[in-house]
Amino acid sequence: MSDFILETAGLTKEFKGFAAVSNVDLKVRRGHIHALIGPNGAGKTTVFNLLTKFLPPTRGSITFDGRDITREAPAVTARRGLVRSFQISATFPHLTVMENVRIGLQKKLGTEFHFWRSEKSLDVLNDRAMELLESVDLGSFADTVTAEMPYGRKRALEIATTLALEPTMMLLDEPTQGMGHEDIGRVVALIRKVSANRTILMVEHNLSVVANLCDRITVLQRGSVLAEGPYEEVSKNPQVLEAYVGSSDMNDAHH
Repeated sequence: MSDFILETAGLTKEFKGFAAVSNVDLKVRRGHIHALIGPNGAGKTTVFNLLTKFLPPTRGSITFDGRDITREAPAVTARRGLVRSFQISATFPHLTVMENVRIGLQKKLGTEFHFWRSEKSLDVLNDRAMELLESVDLGSFADTVTAEMPYGRKRALEIATTLALEPTMMLLDEPTQGMGHEDIGRVVALIRKVSANRTILMVEHNLSVVANLCDRITVLQRGSVLAEGPYEEVSKNPQVLEAYVGSSDMNDAHH
């Protein structure tokens, strides 16, 4: 088994001659929390869309857990355990938090079992749903209608519904976006907790989050890899600092 759970080689996506992603070689080590950072327009979201098969690459390959998944259908890739948190977390706002997690569990079981048709088996799902909610500190919100939950807690619910699919690798798209300090702290602690026994690749703007959380960082600029390494190293790289000039992100993260 390779040390790297996910590898891309020469990954390229062109739109009408414009390269949104250009020749990206990404290697994500099994068990790591790996961040993809870079200024706006660097191609981070496009990379995520390529990895989850929302977009076909123009060129290049994607290997996950030793298999070439480049031309695979999105659902097949997700079933292999490569899951992006928002793919399924278009949570149902009018259902309770518990019901949302149960839907995630039913999706996981859907291909193999139909046992939740009997009343008794729903209890099995309920127990597991409650476990998942407690694991993301949402036990007390189980019966709350999702729309009425605080914003930061909704992100925790998205993570819980993603965990219901038992991913081996989770892709998190800006998990702390739009959050206040307290929520950020809570979500960082949550990501650290759920990273046990799995790999996480995240796109994140908040560099203090990245500095605190991530084992490795890949910096993208204009669709290409500008630098890769641990935060200490990357944050001192003159080219990276240059790329972030005009935004004081890098400096803020040091304080």
